[in-house]
Amino acid sequence: MTSAPAEEWRAKCRRAEELGYDVILVPDHLGMPAPFPALVAAAEATQRPRLGTFVLNAGFWNPALLAREVATTDALTGGRLELGLGTGYVKAEHDTAGLPWLSPGERVDHLRRTIEELYRLLASEEHQPQPVQKPRVPLLVGGNGDRVLRLTAEHADIAAFTGARSVRGDSTGKLEVMLGGELQERVGLYLDLAAAAGREEPESAELNLLIQFVLDTDDREAAVQPLMERVPYLTPDQVLELPIGLIGTVEEMTAQVLAQRERYGFTYLTVLEPSMEAFAPVMARLRGK
Repeated sequence: MTSAPAEEWRAKCRRAEELGYDVILVPDHLGMPAPFPALVAAAEATQRPRLGTFVLNAGFWNPALLAREVATTDALTGGRLELGLGTGYVKAEHDTAGLPWLSPGERVDHLRRTIEELYRLLASEEHQPQPVQKPRVPLLVGGNGDRVLRLTAEHADIAAFTGARSVRGDSTGKLEVMLGGELQERVGLYLDLAAAAGREEPESAELNLLIQFVLDTDDREAAVQPLMERVPYLTPDQVLELPIGLIGTVEEMTAQVLAQRERYGFTYLTVLEPSMEAFAPVMARLRGK
């Protein structure tokens, strides 16, 4: 979601519903609209899609205040809320907000405390307001690190993978993409941790992948060339095989999604707003498969 007048945002949400999207998601970054009011506006404009945060920066939130926002938004959206949480990875946003920038380990600790306290508060019959969804609002946790995956395995309903990792030692939000083998190892670790936590299939979380680009083309090799400047450390063939991108005709992209489902287990795909129209025909082909 980008900053837009109210009717423009509602029109985007109606268009997403018209195209068949199941979930409308908003981010949590400074310089962009506040997530919970945006979701309430999306609920007013639509009937069917679920509405979620993708993902809240846990460092911005006090658990008690977050519990109030979650319960209120769940009620105002008619029980359609999906709560996404992550550690946050951009130091400048914390600096601007006057919030401490914690070490990676401390950010994971804060995320754990936030989730556990949020569960405790919203499970209490004395908490006001009360969320609509019982026993709880579905929780999505985003991240690839070992400790975040353990937290996801213990608590989340949806395990969200970015297909990218933060550059070691960088606090500006710069990311490096993962090749298929590395992503498969991360998913495998999550599944092992979920099993160790006693969450066997189908009780383990649904697997989500963020797709960064969707390029509808009948010339995959030519389409990949403009992307090379962003990932100069990869070859064109490696870019074509990246899990976070779909490049090709609708038929080719549909085959890529099905292959990823078979290899990794992803059944919940998120695309960025600029790809909303391009991915819709692929989504239509996938219905029922």
